[in-house]
Amino acid sequence: MSLDRDDRKFARKRKHLVDHLRKKGIEDERVLAAIGDVPRHLFVEQAFQQRAYEDEALPIGLQQTISQPYTVAYQTTMLDIKKNDRVLEIGTGSGYQAAILYKMGARVFTIERHEALHKRAKHILQQLRYHVTHKHGDGTLGWATFAPYDKILVTAGAKGIPESILQQLREPDEKKPGGSLVIPVGEKEQIMYRVSRTGEDTYNYEKTTSFRFVPLIGDGKHQNLGF
Repeated sequence: MSLDRDDRKFARKRKHLVDHLRKKGIEDERVLAAIGDVPRHLFVEQAFQQRAYEDEALPIGLQQTISQPYTVAYQTTMLDIKKNDRVLEIGTGSGYQAAILYKMGARVFTIERHEALHKRAKHILQQLRYHVTHKHGDGTLGWATFAPYDKILVTAGAKGIPESILQQLREPDEKKPGGSLVIPVGEKEQIMYRVSRTGEDTYNYEKTTSFRFVPLIGDGKHQNLGF
């Protein structure tokens, strides 16, 4: 894989994608800059590389997809990443979202339940010299080893909010607000939620608009959002 050659080849397409996302309402220039920098074509199967900078989800095998760029931009904007934020991603998938978080200055920890996708994403990110910490496992259980996290991002549709993930958000203190979680919740269609930790056992829930994701699968106990 010749990264430099491929990057030059697709640079104009990346710029067009950024312009498109800006027109669709993405205003965070840090998010747009990261999308303009990360070579998305390297995270898709070779047969789909010419479509890598279209605003669409694409298959990556094992009935999984790389998310639509607008969805990546929307979720990343909701996270409000700050430099050196400790961020947990549930669902590595292709590795593209982890790459965006890394380029924004986050310390990224990512979990993928499909071993083949885990290995492939890890390989691509290492080739790009993006320093991301990887794990093959059940994302609904979170990753307690590196908790608490400033931000947690779930990139699959959850039936509810896994309790282990909530508990791994950082509690607020006198210097910083509590950690926040961005997660799509629902079955056939998901509503995007941002959950902010406000105390030891208290959380604030905000919901925005609807999306469609592949399902989040795992053994973690889910909180019912019947409020």
